[in-house]
Amino acid sequence: MIQVDHLTKSYGPVTAIQDVSFAVGKGQIVGFLGPNGAGKSTTMRILSCFMPASGGTAQVAGFDVFTQSLEVRRRIGYLPENAPLYADLPVAAYLDFVAEAKGVSRGARRAKVADVMDRCFVTEMQHRLIGKLSKGYRQRVGLAQALLGDPEVLILDEPTIGLDPRQIAEIRALIKSLGGQHTVILSTHILPEVSMVCDSVIIINRGRIVAQGTQAELVQQVFPAARLEVQVAGPTEAVAGALKGLPGVTAVETLDTRDGAPRFLLESPRERDVRAELVRLVTGRGWGLLELHQTGLSLEEVFIRVVAGEDHAPQIEEAVVEEAQ
Repeated sequence: MIQVDHLTKSYGPVTAIQDVSFAVGKGQIVGFLGPNGAGKSTTMRILSCFMPASGGTAQVAGFDVFTQSLEVRRRIGYLPENAPLYADLPVAAYLDFVAEAKGVSRGARRAKVADVMDRCFVTEMQHRLIGKLSKGYRQRVGLAQALLGDPEVLILDEPTIGLDPRQIAEIRALIKSLGGQHTVILSTHILPEVSMVCDSVIIINRGRIVAQGTQAELVQQVFPAARLEVQVAGPTEAVAGALKGLPGVTAVETLDTRDGAPRFLLESPRERDVRAELVRLVTGRGWGLLELHQTGLSLEEVFIRVVAGEDHAPQIEEAVVEEAQ
């Protein structure tokens, strides 16, 4: 549904994105992650036909974003980070205007507008001027306009920015419900949001794709070792030394001491389960095994590891974009 190959965008001597390639299948919800200035917004603006690329190709819903941009625009809903709303229009009137611009028939327009207002929780504000709304409500109106016309592809740049916790939960549930019916590419700085909503993840850093796949696949790529947390009632140095000598254990880290007993983090190859041997070791030494469990890895840990060690030189992508507009 979205196919990007070797996409590049330069502003004079500054390269915002370089050799970016990825694919998003029909009905998938994909999280697009990266630090500030990494190239997320530039990529999404190219996919939405907002700006041209300097090189490479991109297709959305089977149409080329450069040579068939009108066909692409008919099939996408786009919510930029700062939604371009008409402050002097009431919510319902604005959405009716957007529906007309998107080609929704006069007979279906009222029902379609009512539907997206209900789905985005702005029905009670339909007669209010957009300029009088809070930032959170304006963001929801922006999402409503993206949904109008029942687009095949939704491109959402920071869709929950400015929302309170309850509103964030509602919009996350809405986005998740769109999977299967719509293909969604979602840019966000909120990593737990991606874990809760997205089927897979693309991580971009310094203008290049540095990792992509499901969260489970990224964890295996970035952290090939399995991890165990264990708490043992015994002398810290002796326990640590014994754990380091356990066959299959590649690393031991002392975490802290709770209730007088030290806790440790162990790493081992994923194909090597050391739990049974660990239990025999601890009980054989006469120590007490107080806790033993496998530790999962969060998307935040993957993200930090992937971008760690990169040269975080100041990025000026956004400033260049603003100057170019």
